Amino acid sequence: MANIKSAKKRVLIAEANRQRNVAWKSSIKTAVKKVLELATGKDKDALNTALSKVYQLCDKAVSKGILHKNTAARKKSRLALAVKKLAK
Repeated sequence: MANIKSAKKRVLIAEANRQRNVAWKSSIKTAVKKVLELATGKDKDALNTALSKVYQLCDKAVSKGILHKNTAARKKSRLALAVKKLAK
């Protein structure tokens, strides 16, 4: 543990940021799983809504600095390919 007061504050802030980042990434993973589950079904409206939600979450995570823009693009691309493959 740090000895300097400002360093102690930074440790606390870093932990809070880490927990927030983990929560965001977890919500994205959950949304992706939901899309993959819907891709095997027949409800196209629900699938499109869920897919849009994942895209929105990824883009918002990029704007907040949680994900790199290329990481978000890769996730969206791979998800689109998986949905297309499962929809056949």
